Amino acid sequence: MEKEIVLKQLRAAKAAHINWVQKAKLLIEGIEIDKSAIPVNSTECKFGEWFYSDAQKLNGLRNNSLDCMENIELYHARLHDSYLKIFKLYYLVENKGFFSKLFTGKKKVTQETTQLGREYFEELDYISKDLLAEIARLERRVIAISDEEVAKL
Repeated sequence: MEKEIVLKQLRAAKAAHINWVQKAKLLIEGIEIDKSAIPVNSTECKFGEWFYSDAQKLNGLRNNSLDCMENIELYHARLHDSYLKIFKLYYLVENKGFFSKLFTGKKKVTQETTQLGREYFEELDYISKDLLAEIARLERRVIAISDEEVAKL
């Protein structure tokens, strides 16, 4: 594996995470967002897909302590837990049958929903900043290691 490719994948995953967060913000601000564009499950978003596949090879880096990868996983899971609160506000319709929930779009948004969504988003944004700091830490570690060591992954 080439170091340049590893860094490119890491940066693409980071950009995908930022894009995911922005879509959550747009949702709260009243922009119509398809619920599939902001996956609730942490393994279904683009960042999660990268993290649970290619990124796992980075555990083998000499200078990469396990706490960095564990922190990324923890923050990423917390981020999706936080987003679940927003998702429930905007998409889950109460007191309907199973199939109607599957095919129902966004709920009617009230002022209270928007206010609560903004509060939840503040929590999500805070977690996102922690996640981005850990991603930057991982990126610095990849940059600091030799091309030969990365190639051994």
